[in-house]
Amino acid sequence: MDIQFIGENLLPGKIGQFFIVLAFSASLLSAIAYFYASREKNLNDNSWRNLGRIGFLVNWASIIGIGAILFYLVLGHYNEYSYVYWHSSKQLPVYFIISAFWEGQEGSFWLWAFWQSFLGALLIWKARTWERPVMTVVAFSQVFLTSMLLGVEIFGERIGSSPFILLRESLDLKSMAPVVFANPENFANYLKFITDGRGLNPLLQNYWMVIHPPTLFLGFASMVVPFAYAVAGLWQRRYKEWIKPAMPWTLFAVMVLGTGIIMGSFWAYEALNFGGFWAWDPVENASLIPWLTLIGAVHVMIAYKNTGHAYFTAIALVFLSFLLVLYASFLTRSGILGDTSVHSFTDMGMFGHLILYNVVFAILAIGLIIWRWKELPITTKDEETYSREFWMFIGALVVTIACIQVIFSTSVPVFNKAFGTNFSPPIDAVKYYNQWQAPFAVLITLISGFSQYLKYKRTDPRKFYSSLVSVVLFSIVLTAGLVYVADVYTNTMYILITFSCLFAVLSNAAVLYQAFGGKVKLAGSAIAHIGFAFLILGALISAATNKPISINANNFIPVKDFEKTEKPGENIMLYKNEPKQMGKYTVTYTTDTTVAPNTIYTLNFKIVDKEGKVKEDFDLHPHVQDNEKMGLIASPDTKHYLTYDVYTHITSAAIKTASHDDHEGHSDDENYKEPRIVKVSAGDTIHTSSGVVTVKALNNKPEAKDLVLAQGDYAVGLPLEINSAGKVYQAEPMFLIKGNNTFDFARKVDELDLKFRFSRVLPDEKKVELQIFEKPQQAKDWVVFKAIEFPFINLYWAGTIVMVVGFLLSIFRRRKEAKLA
Repeated sequence: MDIQFIGENLLPGKIGQFFIVLAFSASLLSAIAYFYASREKNLNDNSWRNLGRIGFLVNWASIIGIGAILFYLVLGHYNEYSYVYWHSSKQLPVYFIISAFWEGQEGSFWLWAFWQSFLGALLIWKARTWERPVMTVVAFSQVFLTSMLLGVEIFGERIGSSPFILLRESLDLKSMAPVVFANPENFANYLKFITDGRGLNPLLQNYWMVIHPPTLFLGFASMVVPFAYAVAGLWQRRYKEWIKPAMPWTLFAVMVLGTGIIMGSFWAYEALNFGGFWAWDPVENASLIPWLTLIGAVHVMIAYKNTGHAYFTAIALVFLSFLLVLYASFLTRSGILGDTSVHSFTDMGMFGHLILYNVVFAILAIGLIIWRWKELPITTKDEETYSREFWMFIGALVVTIACIQVIFSTSVPVFNKAFGTNFSPPIDAVKYYNQWQAPFAVLITLISGFSQYLKYKRTDPRKFYSSLVSVVLFSIVLTAGLVYVADVYTNTMYILITFSCLFAVLSNAAVLYQAFGGKVKLAGSAIAHIGFAFLILGALISAATNKPISINANNFIPVKDFEKTEKPGENIMLYKNEPKQMGKYTVTYTTDTTVAPNTIYTLNFKIVDKEGKVKEDFDLHPHVQDNEKMGLIASPDTKHYLTYDVYTHITSAAIKTASHDDHEGHSDDENYKEPRIVKVSAGDTIHTSSGVVTVKALNNKPEAKDLVLAQGDYAVGLPLEINSAGKVYQAEPMFLIKGNNTFDFARKVDELDLKFRFSRVLPDEKKVELQIFEKPQQAKDWVVFKAIEFPFINLYWAGTIVMVVGFLLSIFRRRKEAKLA
């Protein structure tokens, strides 16, 4: 008997699933139509092309429809849908609900498909004579992306995962609550018991989650365009023509994917507790590798365009870059990295589907090269050693070898699963990859510098060496000064990287100077090279010289099992309002605020000179979330200086328990020790463990919320001033005589764990009675934090901005050239 479930809103899901099937069918139709259009010899016959356009635009509209319905369901918290239940919550603000939209596999595949359909629409508008073969490839890729959303079974094999699957279909509800759902009425009305979803992963509850994934997936989607142009060039035998129209798209893909990667780096630094900006996480590596290979492709494409050399290298790197994006998707989404990466998704049954996506496009690329091999315009003449194209080729080769090392190490889990081996990933990934990649960084930056003094085809060696003398000497002088200031002069590799980066900056600055003199077309590449060199230099110095400044001489933190996860010698424990010296800083944990689910701590930093004058005073606000599944999740806060950053995060904190407010059977006084009862008058001072209390003159006209005095009533306030660690707090407990009864109204200073009661007036003694409540020492709030100093980190961030500007200028230049062609 079919169960009639109560409260489910099924219509949006049915419409959404219809749009998924329509998007898949339309992309398949478009791919087939464009394929036949590309084979059509009569170019005046546009019937197949028009059908391809209609199919692709219907696909685009369907993708938008899928997104609109999914957003409607997520925003409305329709928990009958599995995707909504697992990724959204009523507790999330709207911008995090937007983030929840692409947190899961299905949402991120939708985002990728959306951007690819958007780029396809642009190509329909702009590709002109290239539209038919290029759109065949783009539409074919769209077939695979939309199939990832189908969520259907064919012959027992699951194809994709739909965001519109119902929770009761994806989960055995009766096993979750067997007693409750054993009752058929409760089971039919299961939504009554599911009042909210699981919400966004706490690690992802950050504004970067709103902008980083869309940028990264636009980068991934844009990688298909140069791939499609390269395929079209081989397929249509337009071997040399594809370079010019593909070049702006290739630069665009490099710029956007690079921006997405840098956003992720900044997110890791500013919000995630990685203790830095790059952790060499497998998923980080998987996005970095295709970016680097496409940079190599850009350079050999330029070399081929100017000299006719390195054609095979250019097309191979373009193909490889897109295939590496597909491989990155496999690593991230197949669940194979589940134990080695914080970024990876769990396996949702897409393992075989993702492998098929990779294999089909790999066969397409390799097959085309083999098919057209004898016709490829590969020159047999060797390049001159003293030529720019030779060293651009060498640079691309170095980048490729560097990527192979990263791919090999990142793919250890894949090798283990494929061959039954049991190799372990590197224990200290940062140290391992840095040691391997440092020599490649030296070679790449050196080549990007001295190749600027080489001409295409042939350069006079004497002119080449004479032009290098001044920049080499100047680089040596600057290197000597910088390695001394940055304190990296004891490591030979650090010295070499510093020299190579400064050499690249100065060499490209000379080219930039020429650009200002009229050779404007040189500006883009020079600026991008300068930005890249600064990026490497900033990464080197910051990674090599960052150091914990929260040094704990006792090497002990009185928190159970703390030493199992952290180094006690690099962490400091603070009790609320008890200052501690940390190097040149005096640090005080002053207050905390809980805005569910986060607790935000205020740590005050002061620098005081020998005369006791405060030279600097600032607050940092690291916060934590005590998550029942993931434990204490910390988000750092950073003080930015011009030449360094002070980066702090909480490593342990007192878990807050509910305190007693006044209610039947309990009093708020239970949260405090027995009160001290003192008789005071104006001007008296009382010492407490949290600060010094100064009594002020009585206030005969106190103000309090809802206080109404009748004739004959008398109210008086006792103003108090509490000085704690240089900060002054105010409190004014009140005493009230109403008729024949007396009342007192206590006042708290929560930041200091103090409470005051004005309990009696003693007119004969000209004093009043004051009760001072303090929380017991063991109940005092505390935190353990770690502070790290990152020197010259701004070189890294400035380098990224400069590099992106350089890419933008290069895109405009190549776009202009493509139009003229």
